[in-house]
Amino acid sequence: MKILVINSGSSSLKYQLFDMAQETVLAKGLVERIGSQGSILTHQANGKKEKMEFESPNHEAALRKVFDVLTHTGTGVLKDIKEIDAVGHRVVHAGEKFASSVRITPEVVAALEECSELAPLHNPPGITGIRAITKILPDVPQVGVFDTAFHQTMPKEAYIYPIPYEYYEKHKIRRYGFHGTSHRYVSMRAAAMLGKPIADLKLVTCHLGNGSSVAAVDGGRSIDTSMGFTPLAGIPMGTRSGDLDPAIVTFIAEKDGVTAEHVVQKILNKQSGVLGVSGLSNDFRDLEVAAEEGNERAALALTIFANGLRKYIAAYAAVMNGVDAIIFTAGIGENSKEMRSRVCQGLAFLGVEIDEEQNDCRGVERDISTPQSKVRVLIIPTNEELVIARDTREIVFS
Repeated sequence: MKILVINSGSSSLKYQLFDMAQETVLAKGLVERIGSQGSILTHQANGKKEKMEFESPNHEAALRKVFDVLTHTGTGVLKDIKEIDAVGHRVVHAGEKFASSVRITPEVVAALEECSELAPLHNPPGITGIRAITKILPDVPQVGVFDTAFHQTMPKEAYIYPIPYEYYEKHKIRRYGFHGTSHRYVSMRAAAMLGKPIADLKLVTCHLGNGSSVAAVDGGRSIDTSMGFTPLAGIPMGTRSGDLDPAIVTFIAEKDGVTAEHVVQKILNKQSGVLGVSGLSNDFRDLEVAAEEGNERAALALTIFANGLRKYIAAYAAVMNGVDAIIFTAGIGENSKEMRSRVCQGLAFLGVEIDEEQNDCRGVERDISTPQSKVRVLIIPTNEELVIARDTREIVFS
């Protein structure tokens, strides 16, 4: 059984082709600059990595190129695209409509279009990818896997904002949460690593990248998460501010003569976070080097990030009345030993203690806590694509 997993962005398209017999990746790649001159496809298969330039005016053209490469004599792993049994799509926002992955139907696409106003930058590309596959492979079943679905188990006290309730009733303004597929995967892996049923575990999962979010996972269910109505909320991120006093928006708008929309979309989403504080970079590797060289603002940005993350971990331990394990995942979580150490050093009051020798690693699955630590600290590389492939197999073929 071969399943293609697609993640469609506004001008990009990521893909992985799985052989589900052993859950192995046959090929993967990325198309960039869709809709611009000189689109680039980076393709990996059979131990080789190739980069090629072509013209891709839209996602359909990009996918046709991907299929050409997948079936090409030199680069391919398929004899015919008819070998693809199903396609799974990452879709960012399903609102309150779907609490789990679903098979794509015209009705599902219509429901996702209704959610586009909640994720105007993310949902339309996902829908575009679905329609492109429908056109190219009309008889192949498709499944939608949603970033928001895992967090649909949150209780009302976690997702309702303390504003007039009518705004939830009229406009569905509430906490949705994101990165749900990643939080779900690392939670399941944590249970396997610890040799315990996930139903018996209280976990804090930390998905740390340019966009970062934290989740409280109690018994395998998300009961709270740091991102909110949009991915702007929560801990400071690469370019996003995270939580702040909302009055700052109108204050800046009035002082600088710009709109509130400009403040939110341009300043808080794209110019803030560690980039805004450091004035240097949104890449944590750059900031760590600069901090070591004495750059005070780079050091300040890293401290603000670590403090914000530590606050959420402690808060979620309180929400769950305990914590069995803290999980670090995604680019920063998997690769920055400095940030993991910095965060954990401030959690000794929870009984957290890490082994710095075990922590000296990148991108591996590992328990980095000491034997006497009361809370396990785990590094788990995320694998959202595998979750999507598994959900697709289960929904289409079970």
